[in-house]
Amino acid sequence: MIKYLRLFREFMRACLVEEFEYRANFAANLLSTVFWLFMAILTVQLYFYRTQEIGGWGFYEVLVLLGIFNAVHGFIEFILQPNMSRLISHIRKGTLDFILTKPVDSQFYISFRHLVFWRVADIILGFGLTAYALWELDAIPSIAGLIRFVIVFLASLVVVYSLWMGMMMFSFWAVKVDNLSYLFSSFFETARFPVSVYKGVLRFTLTYIFPIAFITTFPASALIGRISGWEVVWSVGIAMIFFGLTRVLWKIALRHYTSASS
Repeated sequence: MIKYLRLFREFMRACLVEEFEYRANFAANLLSTVFWLFMAILTVQLYFYRTQEIGGWGFYEVLVLLGIFNAVHGFIEFILQPNMSRLISHIRKGTLDFILTKPVDSQFYISFRHLVFWRVADIILGFGLTAYALWELDAIPSIAGLIRFVIVFLASLVVVYSLWMGMMMFSFWAVKVDNLSYLFSSFFETARFPVSVYKGVLRFTLTYIFPIAFITTFPASALIGRISGWEVVWSVGIAMIFFGLTRVLWKIALRHYTSASS
């Protein structure tokens, strides 16, 4: 574990140095992040001009969820997107060979080698929006509530990672899977609102098949006191199952990998 923490620290240091080689670009990207968050808040306000609640959630409760959505989106763009796109390239070009020969777990290396640091702003602004909405609700969570939130939020990140990694691993068998990332993004956009907004088959799909509910609705519910103990356990269980399946799929995929030397 210490070895991998040190390795992740080196990944962060190298990527941070690379990022600050282009300071103007870094600043412009930060401004872009602020602008799009502002637009997202404006969109939510437009919905509430004609209604008092959405799916049983009030305006500031939805802002709590929107902040978490922004933080999760920042995690995706900070870690997942830059690494998963490179995975496809490594498989196509045969350069995955160089990673498989390194004295480190290949899935760890593929998952965390490249980081886009300015995307941390999404995470900070997202949590800032969540904190503001909780303040307006006068619903500062208790220590127990914060613990439940941390558990459920970390579980949501594991679910996001597992879903994205699982889809990208199909590139071991298919020539072109880039469109799967767009499919994931389309489903992920539904997490901007509580899952109770959706009805029927769509709600079932977003809860049990493509578990968007675990990504934003459950963490937001933990902060505003809408989550039960068994739902916390359920979130952790789903995260463990999805991560376990991803790990197994990675092992199977490597056995089907045709290296450049073959």
